[in-house]
Amino acid sequence: MPLVQVNMREGRTPEQIRALITSVTDAVVESIGAPKETVSVMVNEVPGTHWAANDVTLDEKRAGQRS
Repeated sequence: MPLVQVNMREGRTPEQIRALITSVTDAVVESIGAPKETVSVMVNEVPGTHWAANDVTLDEKRAGQRS
């Protein structure tokens, strides 16, 4: 039972997320031969204020500054 978790910044449309789920499911089926009905995909959308690299949040980086 493969479980794939995708963490990404919030802001995609429901249609984009749905397309991602389908693509990831298909990739798992094709790459490891898992039956489609056993593949789970979890998409976690994270606010830009809650995701940081090098002590700079995504929102701060987008604004070109660090608070």
